[in-house]
Amino acid sequence: MSEETQETLFEFPCEYAIKAMGKFSNDLDVTVVEIVSRHAPDTHNHKVQTKPSKDGNYVSVTVTIQAQSKPQLDAIYQDLVDHPHVLYAL
Repeated sequence: MSEETQETLFEFPCEYAIKAMGKFSNDLDVTVVEIVSRHAPDTHNHKVQTKPSKDGNYVSVTVTIQAQSKPQLDAIYQDLVDHPHVLYAL
């Protein structure tokens, strides 16, 4: 088992869903896809889902990518949480 596999419990490459949440905005999904695309250029080939909260104040955006490595995922999450419109990233 490689060191990377031991550290993440994932075998790369693999499908991986990245979820970001923020206050409702008409363009949060575009922002999240742009951030993810910087690190996973083939994002346009993957599924993007948005889901508003019960009261419509917040929205979650899920982008499923073909993840290549843990450093790639770490970079995506760091860029997401650094963005002012993203409240949480899972």
